[in-house]
Amino acid sequence: PSDIEWDTFRSSGAGGQNVNKVETAVRLRYHGKDADTGEPVEFLIENMETRSQLMNRENAMRILRSKLYQRELDKRMATQQALEASKKKIEWGSQIRSYVFDDRRVKDHRTGVQTSAVEAVMDGDLDAFIKAYLMEYGAEA
Repeated sequence: PSDIEWDTFRSSGAGGQNVNKVETAVRLRYHGKDADTGEPVEFLIENMETRSQLMNRENAMRILRSKLYQRELDKRMATQQALEASKKKIEWGSQIRSYVFDDRRVKDHRTGVQTSAVEAVMDGDLDAFIKAYLMEYGAEA
């Protein structure tokens, strides 16, 4: 791919003459763009685990894939946490609407709209409540 640059260099550490004369270590430079924001994403991965340049390349690509996967996973987790944080807790007093059949009253607590047509609301006539909600919160929703 055009967003990956490869460099080879001599490995360091134990290995004797092979380490000193053969360029088996690899350096992978990834220059990509974030798919959502378009901001540049850069990774630098060096691998010199094995005596084979091919194996080191494969290991570097595997590490790059795991880093990109982890980055995407972190973004999705952050999005999910933002959604979860915006949710209201289900607890006493957080209801949206009250249905009081004895007094023949239905009240929307978010907008303050109240009606005495309990049967109509129970049959699905929520237009007054929807209209009031959209008038109050329409720009946010």
